[in-house]
Amino acid sequence: MAQMKYYYELTISSSPHVHSPVTTKTIMRDVLIALAPALIMGVVVFGFRALTVTAVSVLACYIFEKLWCKLMKQDDKTYDLSACVTGVLLAFVCPPTIAYWQIVLGAAFAILLVKMLFGGIGRNIVNPALAGRAFMFSWPVAMSTWVKAGWANQASIFSTADIVTEATPLANMHQGLMPDASLVDMFIGNIGGCIGETSALALLIGFVYLLYRKVISARIPLVYIGTVAVLTFLFPMGNDRITWMAAQLFGGGLMLGAIFMATDYVTSPITKLGQIVYAVGCGALTVLIRYFGGYNEGVSYAILIMNACVVLLDRIGRPVKYGAPKKEAAK
Repeated sequence: MAQMKYYYELTISSSPHVHSPVTTKTIMRDVLIALAPALIMGVVVFGFRALTVTAVSVLACYIFEKLWCKLMKQDDKTYDLSACVTGVLLAFVCPPTIAYWQIVLGAAFAILLVKMLFGGIGRNIVNPALAGRAFMFSWPVAMSTWVKAGWANQASIFSTADIVTEATPLANMHQGLMPDASLVDMFIGNIGGCIGETSALALLIGFVYLLYRKVISARIPLVYIGTVAVLTFLFPMGNDRITWMAAQLFGGGLMLGAIFMATDYVTSPITKLGQIVYAVGCGALTVLIRYFGGYNEGVSYAILIMNACVVLLDRIGRPVKYGAPKKEAAK
C-alpha cells in the first residue's frame, strides 16, 4: 500500500492574526448614516441651502486632504470617509446663511492645520470640525446670524439677501430669559440655529443607531448631558427649573456635541474613569460658558478644552500591572 503524503500551506505573518470586519471606513460610514436624520431636518427647516452648504463643506474637506497627500507624497486615505465626516460636522455647526467661501476656509483650517499637519487621522489632538468652527468665528456676524425656522426659498441657495433672522432660544436664555419657543418645537427642531444641531429628536435617532452598531458607548454622551442637566436644574436662571433645564438640553449644540463630537475616538480618553471625568468636565465647562461667557453657546469650546486634557486623563483609571510592585504598577 503506497504511503500518502500530505502537504500543508502555512502562511507566516506578523501579528495581529485575528481580523475584524470593522474598519475606519465602516465606522465613518455608520457615523454618516447616523447624521442623516439631522441633515434631513436641517433641509426641512432651513431649505436646500442647508444641503448645499453641507455638500460644499464635504467636498472641500475631501479635496484639501487629497491635495495634502499628493503634495506631501503620503498615502491617500481619503477613501476612509473621515474627511467627509469632518465636512458634515463642520457644516452642522454653522448657520445655513454662511458664505460658501467661508465654509471652504473653515474646511481648509480643519483638514490642513488641525488634522493633516499633525499626521492625519488618529494623530490630531483636537476635533478638526470644532477647531474649524472656532476659526470661523473670525467672522462673528456671519457665525451669529440665525435664520428663522421655516425659511426655505429656492433663491436662498445662491443669495441670503432676503433672509428673515430671529434670536435663538439659547440667545434669549443667555440673557436670563425663558425661551420663547416651546419645548416641543425645541425637541423636534422647529427653531433657528445651526444646520445640524436644532433637532434633538433627529440627533437622538442617530445616537440610537450608533449604539446599535456599537460605534460608540453611551458613557460619554450620558454623563455629559447628565452633568448639564444637573447643573442647570440646581442653578436655573429662569423661574421654572424643569423648563429651564430641558431648554438647556434641547437648545444649542449640546446633543450634537455630546453624541458626535465628544465621542471622537482620537480626542477622547480611552479609560472608563478618564471618560467620565472628561464628560463631566465638558458638561461643567458648557454651563460655565453659557452662563458667564460672552457667547451664548459653550459646547464647542468646552470640548476643545477637554480635548487638550485627554493626554492627562488617559492616566486615570489605567489597569494595574498584574504582579508588579505598587511603584512600578503606578507608572
